[in-house]
Amino acid sequence: MAENRKSTGNRSDLPSKTKPKTKAVNQEKRGGKNTPFRRPLNARTEAKPARSEVAPAFPAHEELEHEDDEVIEQADQAGKTASPSRRRGPPTQKLQKILAQAGLGSRRDMEELIKNGRVTVNGQVAELGARIADDDWVRLDGKNVRVRPADRMPRIMLYHKPEGEIVSRDDPDGRPTVFDRLPQMRTSKWIAIGRLDFNTSGLLIFTTSGELANHLMHPRFEVEREYAVRTMGMLTPEQIKQLTTGIELEDGTAQFDQVSDQGGEGTNHWYRVVLREGRNREVRRMFEASGLMVSRLMRVRFGVINLPSRLKRGQTLELEAAEVAKVLKWAGIEAPRVTVAQRQTDEVRRTTRIKSHHPAAPEKPARRPRKVPQSKA
Repeated sequence: MAENRKSTGNRSDLPSKTKPKTKAVNQEKRGGKNTPFRRPLNARTEAKPARSEVAPAFPAHEELEHEDDEVIEQADQAGKTASPSRRRGPPTQKLQKILAQAGLGSRRDMEELIKNGRVTVNGQVAELGARIADDDWVRLDGKNVRVRPADRMPRIMLYHKPEGEIVSRDDPDGRPTVFDRLPQMRTSKWIAIGRLDFNTSGLLIFTTSGELANHLMHPRFEVEREYAVRTMGMLTPEQIKQLTTGIELEDGTAQFDQVSDQGGEGTNHWYRVVLREGRNREVRRMFEASGLMVSRLMRVRFGVINLPSRLKRGQTLELEAAEVAKVLKWAGIEAPRVTVAQRQTDEVRRTTRIKSHHPAAPEKPARRPRKVPQSKA
């Protein structure tokens, strides 16, 4: 028996009575700590959804693959019937779309910039409706604008931010940043969608699409943010009504769309709240204005994207091309066609998409040479 155990090295071959059942193993199966804050507010009244990394609005991988096959077949048929001269030309994009993808604002805002003559293409003042290729030179107010390839699908990265990290590329105090955990890119850069405080954890979304980032963060789109809040004490019905109807803060009136009581033990009590804006420390300030101190705050949903239950603190998960297309469709953004190469890449990395990126340890200062006392003559 001992030789078999040593040769196989697989603990699943052991009898069920000898398997260790520790608290850590049970928490791992449940997806982390024993907190019910990875589901939407209405999850208790609905059927339990299938396990997935994104919101239930997205279809399963098998359905996505069938949809992609149909799209690819239709594109191939269209390519066969198109004229040879049209197929040989380089792909072009609308100028306002290029500017929006660079994160400079919405398409309507970019149209106004073009009308005002602030955009040039290859040294000439651009006109509204102009189309440009990947090798064209675009400048806004004299500054270069990066042109993304027309057939390139943007990337979306989910990150479970732990407490003790800031959402900034540079910090004068030298604190760790969330960008230290992300994979480095040569031709693009990660855009953080929203911010989380130094002491706030939870879902943080990064993307290479400036247009998507603008849609999720701009106040006029009113994208929902959902948080799990642990307070010291309980809210009264009058306080809950005040939080949902409007409470006065230093920078204006704020309110929650929903406040759900999640129970608790002792003096600690959990709530789930939903709001449609992201002012600085807004959730904490609203509870403090009601007389309760927030001891823990975690974002569990942003728009249609939920925090995956198997994504632990400090880990990242990149969405597949088909999932990115679903997010873009929800945001009303035209998505590039999913190519066969992108589907094959997603198939290879599907089982290892969740990664833990450990930031490099800071360099230790060099030790000063030890002074040797000189002997007195």
